[in-house]
Amino acid sequence: MSEYIKNYSITVSISYLYTQIRNRKVHGLNRLESDFVNIIDHNQGLIHKICRLYTDNAEDRSDLFQEILLQLWKAYPNYKGQSKLSTWMYRVALYTAMGDLKKRKRKESYALRSDSVVNSAELAFNVEHVQAAIALLSPSERALLTLYIDDKSYKEIAEIIGITESNAGVRLNRIKKKIRASIKI
Repeated sequence: MSEYIKNYSITVSISYLYTQIRNRKVHGLNRLESDFVNIIDHNQGLIHKICRLYTDNAEDRSDLFQEILLQLWKAYPNYKGQSKLSTWMYRVALYTAMGDLKKRKRKESYALRSDSVVNSAELAFNVEHVQAAIALLSPSERALLTLYIDDKSYKEIAEIIGITESNAGVRLNRIKKKIRASIKI
């Protein structure tokens, strides 16, 4: 079987599974597919969160969501349960999102949006400015911040990202300082 046909089959299968998730119909699926659909159904919020952080428009979010689903599906048979399911899902989703972001940056020139320039007098509690400051972070910094915002412990963050627990703490403190400096709090 050619690689194209194999990838097309996987994509079609993922599209079918995603349709099943959306329609809440999981009849007729084998056990592996059924388990996967249930896991995605219960944890799709974290996938959507990652998609919102790493994309700027609905079309890119949808594409990234599908790509994350595909990568989760490919990796699911190898999931050994050595870490929490959400930890494993975050890891796959974040690495997929960061890879996707790198691809998109190569294709288009990256320019700061005009709405990321902020007036310091209006910054106090303006969510848009905080989002603009976060958008200026590198993909790995956004990944750390996302996990921190989700109340993950330094130990969980370290496990997901693949760094030491103390390094996670140091990097998070630097990220917080960077955000504060960016919005001048």
